[in-house]
Amino acid sequence: MRVLVVEDERMLAGAIAEWLREETHAVDLAHDGEAALERIAVNDYDVVVLDRDLPRVHGDDVCRELVASESDARVLMLTAAAQLDDRVSGLSMGADDYLTKPFALPELAARVLALGRRSRPAAPPVLRRAGITLDPARREVFRNGRFVPLSKKEFAVLTELMRAGGTVVSAEQLLEKAWDEHADPFTGVVRLTILKLRRKLADPPVVETVPGVGYRIP
Repeated sequence: MRVLVVEDERMLAGAIAEWLREETHAVDLAHDGEAALERIAVNDYDVVVLDRDLPRVHGDDVCRELVASESDARVLMLTAAAQLDDRVSGLSMGADDYLTKPFALPELAARVLALGRRSRPAAPPVLRRAGITLDPARREVFRNGRFVPLSKKEFAVLTELMRAGGTVVSAEQLLEKAWDEHADPFTGVVRLTILKLRRKLADPPVVETVPGVGYRIP
């Protein structure tokens, strides 16, 4: 998934981003509300992890802007304010979930994954297609019963292809969901990742190239 972490405490933001990247998500960072709105305007995020007390533009205003834009992104609000009224006001303005500081990174990651499922059409917890079984929670892939060890990017790309249910996914869509904003679209990283994925999934070939359009698992 594509995740935006908005947190002005840079060490905490870096720790959250590192943990989520270990979970195979593509993660962008913003350290104030203004930068967050700029990234939201140009990127399609599945989940926004949003600190409430932000400089420049308050987190509440970022949340309101996101809701007003009718974005499909889900908002996980982070805050040190743990009172009931604070939680109610955060959820009332459009946040989808609310986590108070301090928090455990595994719990945050689990909440992000749950919210990400809600940002898309419903999909089964374990994806199956063309002899492939993919378990997003366990980050495991099997092909015809054989375990397939994948890198984080290979796993992320395969997840997008499996979620597509046989429809074509463009290289641009894969780049959007599996890489962060620092990825160079002209490096051919998507094509190279697809080549490695095909090799690891082995014969018979299962990932098709639709010339000029993208890739699919029929």
